[in-house]
Amino acid sequence: MAVKLIECPRDAWQGLERIIPTEEKANYLQALLEAGFRHIDAVSFVSPKHVPQMADSEQVLQRLADAGLLERYRPEIIGIVVNEKGLERALAAPGVTTLGYPYSISAYFRRANANMSRAESRALVETLHRETRAAGRGLVVYISMAFGNPYDEPWGPELVIETFEWLKSVGVRTVSLADTVGLATPRDVRDLFLATARDAEGLEVGVHLHSRPEGAVEKVLAAYDAGCRRFDCALTGLGGCPFAGDELVGNIPTEAVVAALTQRSVDVGLAPEALARALAATRELRRKYAHAVVH
Repeated sequence: MAVKLIECPRDAWQGLERIIPTEEKANYLQALLEAGFRHIDAVSFVSPKHVPQMADSEQVLQRLADAGLLERYRPEIIGIVVNEKGLERALAAPGVTTLGYPYSISAYFRRANANMSRAESRALVETLHRETRAAGRGLVVYISMAFGNPYDEPWGPELVIETFEWLKSVGVRTVSLADTVGLATPRDVRDLFLATARDAEGLEVGVHLHSRPEGAVEKVLAAYDAGCRRFDCALTGLGGCPFAGDELVGNIPTEAVVAALTQRSVDVGLAPEALARALAATRELRRKYAHAVVH
């Protein structure tokens, strides 16, 4: 199976304090497409009150459609939803091929982010599976807090495995293990992936890792060596989780994933000059809209 990189500008943008104009978002996504990215976690369909950065998701995608870019490149566009209202918006939006849902195994995190009980969240997954299948769309479910959480709640790999087995029973075919707050060590990544994916024939299992920069390559290699071929990442490592409690914990940088996989002689299909252009565009966005220091 070839390695699949999912570039995550949505995750990178939504925590920024300054709002990126719609046109600039569309131009940036165009730059990613032109650089060779074909799997993009691009938008979310959530309450503008809670995530104002993503209030214009439909407008951003419409600009790509009007420019003929969706037809030209035929990318996988992932839109994140957290409720049935988001489901309706995502199915009506141009270009959304895959819906993504963060299913938290932390009761505290689930209640704080989506105000849902475990039963309500599971019912939503079943609805998402049914509706996306009927609409000919894909569905990826992220098991958030898969590697532990800071809330002193019960946690163990058996909780992740039970959730994974339940998702399989529902019919979900793509699952990503998310280290929401950047707790995992490389050994944790390897062990949990092996334990979860050992009975995953016919499923695509990936990782959405957050990390301090110095630990990123080792975690990617741990996942790859365990058999992972799907990696969520973000250029320059922008974004992450504000609950991590460490401002250096962000998304795994795309360039770190590329560097790690190069050690295993894996070609991810991104020419060095194309990656350099995408990195330059990302640094310019950071300069204009983020307060983080770019090294």
